[in-house]
Amino acid sequence: MKMSALVVAVTATSLASGAWALDYDELRDRANRVMGSVQATPEEDIENPIAKLGQALFWDMRLSSNGEVACASCHFQENWGSDSRERSINARGGRTMQSQTVFHSMETPGLRWLADRESGAAQAMGSITGSMGFDQRSDILPVLKEHGYEELFQEAFPNDPEPVSVENYGQALEFYQATLRTPAPFDAWLEGDDDALSELEVKGLDRFMNVGCVGCHSGNLVGGTMLQRFGVMENYWEHTGSPEIMSGLMTVTGEERDRFFFRVPLLRNVAKTGPYFHDGSVDNLRRATAIMARVQLGQDLDSEALDELVAFQEALTGEIPVNFHAPEGVPFELPEGVKAD
Repeated sequence: MKMSALVVAVTATSLASGAWALDYDELRDRANRVMGSVQATPEEDIENPIAKLGQALFWDMRLSSNGEVACASCHFQENWGSDSRERSINARGGRTMQSQTVFHSMETPGLRWLADRESGAAQAMGSITGSMGFDQRSDILPVLKEHGYEELFQEAFPNDPEPVSVENYGQALEFYQATLRTPAPFDAWLEGDDDALSELEVKGLDRFMNVGCVGCHSGNLVGGTMLQRFGVMENYWEHTGSPEIMSGLMTVTGEERDRFFFRVPLLRNVAKTGPYFHDGSVDNLRRATAIMARVQLGQDLDSEALDELVAFQEALTGEIPVNFHAPEGVPFELPEGVKAD
């Protein structure tokens, strides 16, 4: 699924240092119009039997071809729902692109770095023969029954004569992941609490709005809604030090015009979800911010601008959702070599 891409124009506003008076009411009004806030997930959604089933499916390592990989094996609690490794590893031992956070991901119009899965259900079903390592999607059904999932499927889908199905597997995972929402200090500020953000964080928001970042990182997820060329002004790999030059969407479409197009990451919780970019080539948010300004906007950030922009991005960090953990009795371990904080 290809989303419309936006070619970002370089604004006349300099990213160099400089102070300006801030009108909080005007800035708040502008930010609400261009971005907007997110709300916590209702308790009834978290307790829904479909969400409970999806939570178990997400964390259960037994539901893969080698019995060692779960959805959570690439989306760590310690990393706010993303992978702390440069590249993620699937059940066949293959390396995929760096796994983005699952928090708020169900609210985007396309998933993964190439936006080639149109929904959470499509992503979950596709992963059966991808990250989970099975030859056919139906191969997971006897594994689900072997590990006692029939009752949970019946509770989640009581009107379905065949509740244990690939389609219901996908729906349950999508429903669960849709509950993983993380309101942050930025949202409290948008709703009128002046004390929710520091002066530096508010300056960062103002700079973010004025210099062009919001051209791609808009909406209440602060991004995640479009594909964009990585390297509008300069080649990305010359700044990221990427060991491999990836062609992005072109690998799916075969179209030269799609070379180097990737999904714009949502910036919710970005301070906790490094390393950054599709190949995990940059492990520092400050450096990633400087690189984005250079290769996307053709601008060099000074220290003051970086301080402000990083502070604003840190204000997008919410609490880890209360249901983002393995349910009792569901086996899960972090992949070998990955350590919890």
